[in-house]
Amino acid sequence: MKTPTEIKPALWGAAGGALVLGILGFTWGGWVTGGSAEAAAKKDAGQAVVEVLASICVHQFNSQADVAAKLGELKALASYERGAFVEKGGWATMPGSDKPIIGVPQNCAIKLIGA
Repeated sequence: MKTPTEIKPALWGAAGGALVLGILGFTWGGWVTGGSAEAAAKKDAGQAVVEVLASICVHQFNSQADVAAKLGELKALASYERGAFVEKGGWATMPGSDKPIIGVPQNCAIKLIGA
């Protein structure tokens, strides 16, 4: 069966339009694949967990008896040493864990310093 001559250009136009729509949607429209969306969601969830645990770390730090002295020690350290100080003090280790989650000590130190 032969296609009428009027339908052939319409089909080519529809195919070309779908192709252009897909390209524009993924480049400028903000469309993402399922894998990209899942990776972004996992990254965001991980960052949210670190933020919450860092807030708990700040609370644990501020609950100690000599908080002013420890805060002075923390502020005296270089920025790259502060996370290790918080980790060594045990404030970033959550109850039931034997070590802190990566990123929590550094984030806690940033919150404590207020920088």
